[in-house]
Amino acid sequence: MTAQPLDEREFRVLYQRLRDGNPWGPEDRRGALNHLMAEQVRAAAALVRTGRSVSLAAPVQTRPTRDGRDPARHEIIGPGAGGAADHGLDFGLDRIALNVHGDVDSHIDALSHVIFDRTLYNDVPGGSTEVIESSPLSIAVAADGIVGRGLLLDIPALRGVRWLEPGEQVMAEDLLAAERAQGVEMSAGDLLFIRVGHRARRDELGPWDAARHRAGLHPAALELLAERRIAVLGSDGNNDVAPSGVEGVDFPVHVLAINALGLHMLDYLQFEELLPLLAEEGRWSFLCVVAPLRVANGTGSPVNPIAIL
Repeated sequence: MTAQPLDEREFRVLYQRLRDGNPWGPEDRRGALNHLMAEQVRAAAALVRTGRSVSLAAPVQTRPTRDGRDPARHEIIGPGAGGAADHGLDFGLDRIALNVHGDVDSHIDALSHVIFDRTLYNDVPGGSTEVIESSPLSIAVAADGIVGRGLLLDIPALRGVRWLEPGEQVMAEDLLAAERAQGVEMSAGDLLFIRVGHRARRDELGPWDAARHRAGLHPAALELLAERRIAVLGSDGNNDVAPSGVEGVDFPVHVLAINALGLHMLDYLQFEELLPLLAEEGRWSFLCVVAPLRVANGTGSPVNPIAIL
């Protein structure tokens, strides 16, 4: 589905309306995680029935592809050049380096990730690298993990296709229709996952330049997420459609979600292993555990969310 693009003026009106709805005051640094309280965590734990767990992360990409020209560098560095000792103890050792905010690997965006008009969420300064390094909005905000009810809305299934094509947009009306079709309802504190089929398309057809062409949310859909008090937003794509749905503004969904609403976002997840398990059990919600690395000043982190059924 395509929609008429917003112009920059319309986008800024929407941006300001969402910012003005912040109920937590100027000192808040947790953003939408405030919607996720102990009672919702306890309720989410009660969703565990079979005890099966499944990862929502894609395998880390270590070879260059059309959508990942700067892949993770994973190196086995031990045992040493001479090999393991014939007798006694030795260790296998490795190290890894990656670009957290790429277009392939699963990651979570901190509230320090999106700078708009030189500010971060809740008017925290964000005009320089030095300021970002000391930001109180780093991924350390989520150092204790994010645990709650995961809810998956499957938009390709709603439309009767295997995946959305690059450039297609998910509207608020799609999310409401998916609720009805799946017999679920988005509620306060949810970790909302929206499937567009990006990973399924990539697996079958091969990588493409996802930085330029991908399916994602229409910016206006963020009003529904704000109304439902969603705590975390994730997708098997980037969440943003490309080319941008807003004239003159790149990554408008990131701007609205992270900068205006304070939503931690998870990009480039994969749901293909979870889908058959949910279908088998006849449900779309589950306990979800998201555990970012404890990087004191990170603008995000590699992530391996776990759904527990």
